[in-house]
Amino acid sequence: MTTEPQYPLDPGKVYMSMDELTLDTDEGPRTLKMGYWISEDPIRIHKLIVKEKVLKVDEMELLRPLESKLRKADPDYYKRWAGLKLVIDYPGYSSGIVASIPFENDPLGFYKWWRKGAHEDKVYLSLGRQIQLFQKVSMMDPKLILKKDLELLKR
Repeated sequence: MTTEPQYPLDPGKVYMSMDELTLDTDEGPRTLKMGYWISEDPIRIHKLIVKEKVLKVDEMELLRPLESKLRKADPDYYKRWAGLKLVIDYPGYSSGIVASIPFENDPLGFYKWWRKGAHEDKVYLSLGRQIQLFQKVSMMDPKLILKKDLELLKR
């Protein structure tokens, strides 16, 4: 009986698409090229890169394709991770714009679009980002902010 070669994770290495990596799976250790791992298990690979920070990959060769795979594999996970980096269709712009731009430069307009325009599903804002937005809106135009958002600020 032959066993396949093991390629344990090397935190000091920058992985390219043809580099092999062995990870534990429900069926036992499995070795795949990185290009296949991002197709097979994009969320796990993404977490190893951005949350656990134990896997380094070439940005152009693997990170960009991984983001595309994430978007398809689990759109909610992708939205939560991307947050204000998402490209959105926002009034006044002919094509998509990164959500952070209107969030920072037009908080009242962003608030109207996001909260009152029922686009909360388009951009995920962490609690901290929500509070930041609500504080700006309450200072700039107190009549605009919804009661439930004011309550959150009072807590």
